[in-house]
Amino acid sequence: MQALWMLLGAAFFATMGVCVKFGSEHFNSAELVFYRGLVGIVFLAVIAKQKKVSLRTAYPGAHLWRSTIGVLSLSAWFFSIAHLPLATAMTLNYMSGVWVAAFLVGGSLINWNGQDNRSAWSQGPLALTVLAGFAGVVMMLRPTLEQNQIFAGLIGLMSGFAAAFAYMQVMALGRLGEPETRTVFYFAIGTLVAGAIGMGFAGVSEWNWTYAIWLLPVGVFASLGQLCMTRAYSKGATLVVANLQYSGIVFAALYSLLLFGDDIPLIGWMGMALIVASGMTATLLRARAAPNAPAEEH
Repeated sequence: MQALWMLLGAAFFATMGVCVKFGSEHFNSAELVFYRGLVGIVFLAVIAKQKKVSLRTAYPGAHLWRSTIGVLSLSAWFFSIAHLPLATAMTLNYMSGVWVAAFLVGGSLINWNGQDNRSAWSQGPLALTVLAGFAGVVMMLRPTLEQNQIFAGLIGLMSGFAAAFAYMQVMALGRLGEPETRTVFYFAIGTLVAGAIGMGFAGVSEWNWTYAIWLLPVGVFASLGQLCMTRAYSKGATLVVANLQYSGIVFAALYSLLLFGDDIPLIGWMGMALIVASGMTATLLRARAAPNAPAEEH
């Protein structure tokens, strides 16, 4: 059942990306973040009431940090979706799994005392996986460089970097016993506040109900995706569940081809495949190193 929740969540996130892509033609990224938070708050408040889940928390600081880093990731992701092919933006965001592996390798090197060579060498396969993931990024960003989209590509890469920190905080909140509805609700509040601040700088677009209709599904699909994936990881994810998160890239690639006719060169597709393979391999290696540790939630 956890695997089905993960597949459903990945599909919701990819569909949200489609709505962001259409909405970004008429609204700036700050507005999309704001309305994503507004719709999410209402949607999750209704769900919490139906499930009789209290929204009061004993860990406001933990939620504040999760919301702050999560909003940074979300804002960067929305910007990259607006300026890159959907499949490219989605893949760069899913680099978070490789970033987590990079953090583990970096931590091992920092703590290495020069004597425990066996422990250092044990990180070799994970380090190679990280390098392969970044090689995939270079392959994906090469087409964006040729199309003068390198800035958007770097912003997309940053969204995955920030998401890696957000995932670790989600895991920490899960260990504290926070239900997924409450965790996602406070994140929605964070997106509302950050979006409002961003609109103060970026301005507000002219309102048109014909285009504003895209704002509603952005919040609904984003909330549904987070609820599904948080539930998939709620009791400790299996390797199958952890790797099924990458199905979101497949959904996004299909949307890119069928709805937007995105022209992604062969080297871009190869880079995408390399990033997916690296992320799945990193998940496997991390699970072997710490079999009882939960995987990250997207």
